[in-house]
Amino acid sequence: MRLPPFPYQAMHIRPITSSDHTFILGLANRFTDFPLPPGRPRDVVEAGILRDLERHVEERPANSFFFILEEDDGTRAGFIHLLMMEDFFSGGRNCHVSDLAVAQGHEGRGHARRLLAFAEEFGREQRCERLTLAVFPGNERARKLYETAGWNYELLRMSRPL
Repeated sequence: MRLPPFPYQAMHIRPITSSDHTFILGLANRFTDFPLPPGRPRDVVEAGILRDLERHVEERPANSFFFILEEDDGTRAGFIHLLMMEDFFSGGRNCHVSDLAVAQGHEGRGHARRLLAFAEEFGREQRCERLTLAVFPGNERARKLYETAGWNYELLRMSRPL
């Protein structure tokens, strides 16, 4: 898979192996280190994310793809989890960015942008018509990244604790 060059340090993206499971699960808290919506306790959200990641890395469903981003020295710096899904409206194939995390201490080096570019290329190779993702409103850093990378809001999911 050829990706556009980035002016950051060299990076390599590869499929996961069983030796990557601990690294991936260790980044589960990265999905909650910002203000969460009302009624979404941090421990409950983290447990749900961890449960979903564990299921996907262990069972490896046919529509689930994990990739590790390594820096040029082989250090694992992040990962992306992509899901092939059916578009609700068109019935076509979508590539959904289910999870994207960059390890603490590796932020600001273009890793998330590189993983998003990888997802776009992967989706094209899989003949997807869209690339989708969901993001918590309080995750301002991620939202800013997505918006500056050309992502647009398509649907806003709303909830209300009962």
